[in-house]
Order: sequence, then structure tokens, then C-alpha cells
Amino acid sequence: MKSDRLLSILLLLRTRGRVRAAELAERLEVSVRTIHRDVASLSAAGVPVYTERGRHGGIALLPGYRTDVTGLTTDEARALFVLAPQGTHAALGLGGAFGSALVKVMAALPEAHRPAAELTRRRVLVDADRWLTAPGPGADVDALYTAVLSDRRLRIRYRHSGADRERTYTVDPYGLVAKAGAWYLVADHRARPRLFRADRVAAATATCAPVARRGGAELAEVWDGLRERVENRSAPVRVRVRVRRARLDLFLRIVGAFVAGPVTEGGEWAEAVVAYRETAAVRHLLQFGTDVWILDPPEARAELLRVAGETLAAYAAAGAGEGP
Repeated sequence: MKSDRLLSILLLLRTRGRVRAAELAERLEVSVRTIHRDVASLSAAGVPVYTERGRHGGIALLPGYRTDVTGLTTDEARALFVLAPQGTHAALGLGGAFGSALVKVMAALPEAHRPAAELTRRRVLVDADRWLTAPGPGADVDALYTAVLSDRRLRIRYRHSGADRERTYTVDPYGLVAKAGAWYLVADHRARPRLFRADRVAAATATCAPVARRGGAELAEVWDGLRERVENRSAPVRVRVRVRRARLDLFLRIVGAFVAGPVTEGGEWAEAVVAYRETAAVRHLLQFGTDVWILDPPEARAELLRVAGETLAAYAAAGAGEGP
């Protein structure tokens, strides 16, 4: 709607200062001509907005102009109060700031929006930790966060999984990502994207050299590429299974982290694809007994049959009530 667009332009100009018409058009998904018409409408409404031409020109508000308009709709106000895990902000040293910010936002909301925002705050909580996993070792995310914000190259000491010694890397950071309860540093090393788990970073020091990111690359884009690469590399074995519908919830709580793609439900059975690093990992499914059936590949069925047979034979040989 035009009114929402005019408000968005006003808030962008307040935040950014001078903005080129082409950038406003791209962000608001309209033409440059529409932006110029909107600027004329703002001016006619008494907003002190003006346009400067030339290479360094753009659209801006007169210095000192302020407005108390927040422009928040009810849904936008509710969205702000869907709480992320408290540990996420605390890890960045922002736990207290997050709480005080919510208090200030609530006070600034129009009176009509406050009940919906408060109800959302009390009824919705986001917990990114996976089920049935022990917490990992602590990571000094606050120090990494400070180093990343410096916009300088970082020198880190890093211990790879299973390695006894630490290695030193000089990297160009894009930022930090919290994924399923674990923090990761996303950075370029020698102009190639890399992922470093924060709890394996022994030390991180900002150098004097400015960060040298690849042109146009942003954190979200680099993270998506790394995540896809890791998922495809670390879990090449795809196992198609059939799950008894009555046990599907338990199956997803325990195996959900390995499920690739949507689960197809229908009738007594549901179907899913489980991704493992190697075929031998299918023994993970033995705990469900006959409530989970492997459909393919054949080698996965054979592996489960082999392990079940060895287990049965071992118990039979040991005798009832006896152990190894």
C-alpha cells in the first residue's frame, strides 16, 4: 500500500540519511519513477524532504527533522516479541541490553498494540537447542563478537575435531551464526569461505589489516553456501524409511536432526529420508524395532539385518540372564 511505502521511505531516510532513489526503488520493489512521486507526496504533506542530483546525490530529510511515528502494525509489534533463546543474547554480552530494549520498545508502542505484543511475549518462545543432546563446551562468543565488529582481519588459534594441536589462521570474517545451539564463525581464509566452530577457537585477535571480504558477499549468502556444502558432504548416505504413524513424533524427536526433506504422512505409515555419514550409522534405527522399516538402499537393510542377527546370536550364546 502507498501509505506503508511512504512510511518506509521516511523511516529509511531517518536511519540512513541520504539514500539514492534507485536503492529505495530496489528495497521497496517499485520503479524509480514511483519513488519520485512518493517523495513529492511526502513533501506535499509537509515532510521536509528534498532531492540532490549528481554523482553523490540522493534523497534526504532536512537536518534536525524528527518524527515520533513508529509505523508499526499489530503484526509487526507482535513479531518483535517472539523471543529468541536467552542464551543467544547472553553469549554476545547483550543479555541485559536485550531485556531493557524490549521494555523500551513496549513503552514506545501505540497503546492499541501493547496487549498483542505482551501476549505474544508470554505465549511464544524459540529454543534452538536440539533434543536429547548434552551441552557442548563453552565458547567465548563475546570475544569473537567484539573481534568481528572491528571489521579487521582476525588471527585465530583453532583446534579441529579429533586433532591434538591447534592451528593458526588469518581470516576475513563475515560474522557469527548460531545453529542448533552451537555458534560458528563464518570467514574467508585465502579468499575461500570457511566455517569455524566457536567452541574450538582458542583465541581470536583483531589484526591491524582491514577485513578483505569478497565483493558483494554477505553473511547470509556465505552461510547458505557453507551449510549446503557441509550437509551434502557430511551425510552422503540417504536412507528411505517407513515410520509407524503412532511413533512418528518420537521418531522425529530422536532422529529429526538427520531427516532430510519433508515427511510424507498418510494412513498408518509415514515416509521420510534420513541422511547419514555412512551406511553403518543405520543401526541408529534399531531402537525403534519394527516401528521403522528401511525401504532402500538395499545395503542399508542388509546392514541392519546383520547387526540384529549378531545381537541375537550373542544373547543366545550367552544364555538368559548372563552377560559377556
